[in-house]
Amino acid sequence: MGEVGRAILEGVLQLGPHVVDPPVVLAPMAGITNVAFRRLCREQGAGLYVCEMITTRALVERNPKTMSMIRFGEGERPRSLQLYGVDPATIRKAVEMVVAEDLADHIDMNFGCSVPKVTRRGGGSALPWKRKLFREIVTSAVAAAGPLPVTVKMRIGIDDDHRTFLDAALTAQDAGVAWVALHARTAAQRYSGEADWSAIAALKQALDIPVLGNGDIWEATDALRMMAETGCDGVVIGRGCLGRPWLFADLAAAFAGSSERVLPSLGEVAALMYRHAELLTEWLGTERDGVTDFRKHVAWYLKGFPAGGELRRFMAMASSLGELADLLAQLEHAAPFPREILGQPRGRTGTPGKVVLPDGWLDDRDSDLVPEGAELDDSGG
Repeated sequence: MGEVGRAILEGVLQLGPHVVDPPVVLAPMAGITNVAFRRLCREQGAGLYVCEMITTRALVERNPKTMSMIRFGEGERPRSLQLYGVDPATIRKAVEMVVAEDLADHIDMNFGCSVPKVTRRGGGSALPWKRKLFREIVTSAVAAAGPLPVTVKMRIGIDDDHRTFLDAALTAQDAGVAWVALHARTAAQRYSGEADWSAIAALKQALDIPVLGNGDIWEATDALRMMAETGCDGVVIGRGCLGRPWLFADLAAAFAGSSERVLPSLGEVAALMYRHAELLTEWLGTERDGVTDFRKHVAWYLKGFPAGGELRRFMAMASSLGELADLLAQLEHAAPFPREILGQPRGRTGTPGKVVLPDGWLDDRDSDLVPEGAELDDSGG
């Protein structure tokens, strides 16, 4: 049956030599899943924490911003790196660089991004439509990675008329990836509507390797329900942890069989907010940079809690740890967690929209031509 089959039967998610227990993966999110946020989440619970998406061309060219983004914290193991690219040759060079310079312990390939600047170049969720190009990219990445495990993340397809996940996942399995993660939306849905968990179940039935599910996991109970309904082997957490790093503690408790929820008081949330800003300061080098970067997290942390508009506004303008601490001290620390917001979406939602693609992209599924300009201006992660 092999190691993968035994791992599934034993209820253990294996990633090369690493056991992912509980079977929870932090999804890469631009501007969010940096060293500081990953450490904050790791302090709450175990799992696999992936860095922000890195473009292969920028990595090969050693773009300074990109090189800073691939740093990992002390004791952060396994080091998980997500790569995005369109050209098989560049992707191979990037993976060879990761291996030769020991930059990571795991490589995840991004075929799920739906933002226009990526799909208009044929990347992200647009790429699996090109079957031959997709096969070349995944096969070259796995070959170049050697002993490092490679995984892929994808969406259902471009839209309902151009679904790609089953064909692409089978191709990825044949290429030797360790697992496939599926965000159960099309690129056209973006982050709107509801994720179609039945697609995760269909993928699980089609593959022999582990399948991870992503989409609409807002609480630990959602993760357990997804696994029960779809049979998937693990879950990928994205927007659900925005302003809620304790979700990983809640997930760890749920997977351990506990029915107790992790619902912090406002005082406990304030302590986590300060810790987050402190870690960002340590990573970025100055209080001004660290606290400024933290500002975008304030509304997520305080969602549903009693905190006046003026206090929230001042926090979103803070520029030092001392200033932030003084503002946090003004919160009603005894206030309990607002249960009425449980299960509510967080972060981006938006509306569906037409996917921006290269000219003629849908005409020939078997073309392996890299779109002209696909790798241009591809710097800075």
